[in-house]
Amino acid sequence: MPETNLQILLKRRPVGAPVAGDFDIVETPVPTPGEGQVLVRARFLSLDPYMRGRMSDAKSYSKPVELGAVMEGQTAGEVVASRAPGFAVGDVVLGGYGWQRFSVVGPERLFKVPADNPPLSSSLGVLGMPGLTAWCGLEDIGQPKPGETVVVSAASGAVGQVVGQIAKIRGCKVIGIAGGAKKCDFVVKELGFDACLDHHGDLDAQLDAAAPEGIDVYWENVGGKVQAAVFPRLRDFGRMVMCGMIAQYNEAPGADASGAPPGPNLGPVVRKRLRIQGFIVSDTGWARYGSFRTQMEGWIAEGRLHWREDVVDGLRQAPEAFIGLLKGANFGKLIIRVD
Repeated sequence: MPETNLQILLKRRPVGAPVAGDFDIVETPVPTPGEGQVLVRARFLSLDPYMRGRMSDAKSYSKPVELGAVMEGQTAGEVVASRAPGFAVGDVVLGGYGWQRFSVVGPERLFKVPADNPPLSSSLGVLGMPGLTAWCGLEDIGQPKPGETVVVSAASGAVGQVVGQIAKIRGCKVIGIAGGAKKCDFVVKELGFDACLDHHGDLDAQLDAAAPEGIDVYWENVGGKVQAAVFPRLRDFGRMVMCGMIAQYNEAPGADASGAPPGPNLGPVVRKRLRIQGFIVSDTGWARYGSFRTQMEGWIAEGRLHWREDVVDGLRQAPEAFIGLLKGANFGKLIIRVD
């Protein structure tokens, strides 16, 4: 039988945490690229927390996924048909679109990448959007200086892994925050952080012990109770890089189910001259992808960057894996091996 395009569609908008019934799994004909377009067959699909926002119709920096449309996501795979100059059948690329086996995309954000050295899946993690997010946010906003103390929430995750290692390369003391002893051990023993704190325990006491001098840079991936514990410990001229708030993604607007106070008292921002800035990597990051990849590959070759992937087999498993991601069930960068 001819191949089909296996797709995961958004069936309905979640109320609270997503469930399997919010998705549809369908098979459709393989699309045909138009003039100036490329047909990519996905080998790997990236699953990332930001996708929860795309399932909602709340106002955001990017339009939501339409009901009945393919879920948004980035893939890495092979070109199987091309009508765009510069791309040929057999090219291995980063930049396919969506929770689907085949996608038709334009060449404007399609990057040729190695097939297996490093592994192609790394182009969706340490060498992909999560790594680019860490690199841009830390360099542009965090601006770590030798001897400073950097705290990274969700430290074993796709972005946090890279943030902490770059901060170590920059000469900083790096403290991770993760969930459970297994993840904390990985952060210290494999990634080389100076310490990792278990947010299931007494985080205030752990922070007092690990960072008695205070915190210069806080990379925020989580929000909730973790943010409430870290914020008061920021030192004068501290920087807070607002990347994500996964603890609060499933809340209704105006609600706070995380158990944290409504928010920090922002008075210290003035007194301490703090910088708190959010950013979206797609604003300026992809234009710098070549420079990012060159520097990261150099660090990998020197043995200064390590990473962990959580690979799930089969595109049909994407909804269940994504639901687990929002609960912290993954360990490392979550990736779907499409076929």
